[in-house]
Amino acid sequence: MDKVVSVVNDIVWSPALVVLLVGAGLYFSIRTRFVQVRRFWLMVRSLFAPKHKGDEGGTKGISSFEAFCVALSGRVGTGNIVGVATAIALGGPGAIFWMWIIAFFGASTAFVEATLAQKYKFQHESGFRGGPANYIEKGLKLPWLGIAFSILCIVGYGMLLTTVQANGMSGALKNSFGINPLYSGITLAVLLALVIIGGIKSISRVASIITPFMALGYILLALVVIAHHIDAVPAVLKSIVTNAFGINPIAGGILGSTIMLGVKRGIFSNEAGQGGGAIVSASASVSHPAKQGLAQAFSVYVDTLLICTATALMILCSGTFNIFDARSGEMILALSPDLGGNYVGFTQAAVDSVWSGFGSTFVSIALVFFVFTTVMAYYFYGESSIIHIFSRRKGGSKGERIAIWVFRCLLLAMVLFGAVREANVVWQLGDIGVGITAWINVIALLLLCPEAVRALKEYESSLKNNR
Repeated sequence: MDKVVSVVNDIVWSPALVVLLVGAGLYFSIRTRFVQVRRFWLMVRSLFAPKHKGDEGGTKGISSFEAFCVALSGRVGTGNIVGVATAIALGGPGAIFWMWIIAFFGASTAFVEATLAQKYKFQHESGFRGGPANYIEKGLKLPWLGIAFSILCIVGYGMLLTTVQANGMSGALKNSFGINPLYSGITLAVLLALVIIGGIKSISRVASIITPFMALGYILLALVVIAHHIDAVPAVLKSIVTNAFGINPIAGGILGSTIMLGVKRGIFSNEAGQGGGAIVSASASVSHPAKQGLAQAFSVYVDTLLICTATALMILCSGTFNIFDARSGEMILALSPDLGGNYVGFTQAAVDSVWSGFGSTFVSIALVFFVFTTVMAYYFYGESSIIHIFSRRKGGSKGERIAIWVFRCLLLAMVLFGAVREANVVWQLGDIGVGITAWINVIALLLLCPEAVRALKEYESSLKNNR
């Protein structure tokens, strides 16, 4: 099985996909005149936009902030802790630079996909629904491809990516407390079942409470660790840049893997281009599509430029991955000999460098929160995909309900599978899940980009007229 997974992963994640993702982000940035920079403060304000009362049935929709929290909960997961550590371990410090690049351009991608999701959303008995499958079907007039995307989303998020999240959590709990991974998986599955049965309302309420708390708490603790090693920060930042371009002779030989891992882990973490954030965005009740696009663009910044960077600086500044040459002050790449592929240990060791014995405990608790909220979001992506499939069939509500219950059982089973499976194959499964949805969605976004640009110009024009 491992060999088959590796071959499929290599096909899905060929260099062509990396070029597509980065190129699309650059294209969207140019077409929107770098909206992620020009409208930064408007992005922040858009988070707190009230529900739009003019929407038919808008009371069933969720607020912009709730949609932001659900989407952020999908973005903030093991990728922010384990994924960053993995990127550094296999691609060196330079991988972080490429994570920054993909986040900067990815913010414009998130804007385009969220705006289109709002434009093509549809009303369901549970509230507004939509996302890539819908704008592919209605915007591109390709219903078969919309169905295909929905199926891939159910498999990619509900099965493949769920295993990655559960694996990261169970590995951390085993390191810290010696808890059997099977028991960790069972506990997570039970807690998830209690929330997802309540649907989008229950998921959005839990996400809006837990997500801001866990993100802020994690960043604050990371700042304390970084402050403790403040003298190392300049050398660390230099190392990130020099290794990103192979300037450091030691890192030059792994430049290709540095870029690839930075992009892959960046996309895995912030989800820009995968379509998950667009699915949540469609459920928000806002006065204009571009308003939700701006809110989702900001969530990419929070995920990668804040939380992922906090993890990276903790690892690099504390010396748990890199070592310094005492005479030159240069950073030298050095793999820890004791982690054996369990990359979460880098982050745990970083916290231990300030509070001895506390690192494992803190990171494990953080991962429990991160994974719990992320899998909640993954469930919502899958449920919305099922609803899209059945929305095209008359009298399909009974079949829809059955399909949703089957999906719930499958997702919980994959939580158990991921908790006990070997880390390397699980990460490859996650990469496949990211890649298959990204391929279809990004191509659709490129074709529909003019509509998002028109929506942005229309919204900016309305802002000028209201002054």
